[in-house]
Amino acid sequence: MSQPVRWIAVGRITRAHGLKGEVAVLPLSDVETRFDPGSTLFFEEGNGSVTVTAARPHAGRLLVSLREIRDRDQAERVRGQYLFVPASSAPPLPEGEYWPHQVVGASVETSTGRLIGTVREIIRTPANDVWVARADGDEVLIPALKDVVELVDVPGRRIVVREVPGITVP
Repeated sequence: MSQPVRWIAVGRITRAHGLKGEVAVLPLSDVETRFDPGSTLFFEEGNGSVTVTAARPHAGRLLVSLREIRDRDQAERVRGQYLFVPASSAPPLPEGEYWPHQVVGASVETSTGRLIGTVREIIRTPANDVWVARADGDEVLIPALKDVVELVDVPGRRIVVREVPGITVP
């Protein structure tokens, strides 16, 4: 069984912007306040923290000023790096909804106890999310619907789904 996620990637630095250390960030978080001034973010899942001093939208990204990055050379050195927050900082969701980090890595089995695999990816579709579970090279697509998913045990990193055609591994 996989370990619970301790860090969540909330953005990826795509490039330096300007001469004063501002960086363009692709947001990966639905939490709107994640890049507010005063927010603390981390590189490499907890190694090295930075503090947001300003952020503004620009061309589908955010332009973010970080207290610790003061010039373009420093900004270029962090290009491509992810920004993280502790998983414990994710706000609670309504019952029956889950953050991706709570689902990815969880084992999936049917209500009869047959192992399907481990959730490796979440595909977002207009109708509903689809959880991609893999085991021994087999891939199973699981629609994240109440009629299919019986149980999501976040602390136990376990998901139970109903036996429906197309969901069980052959």
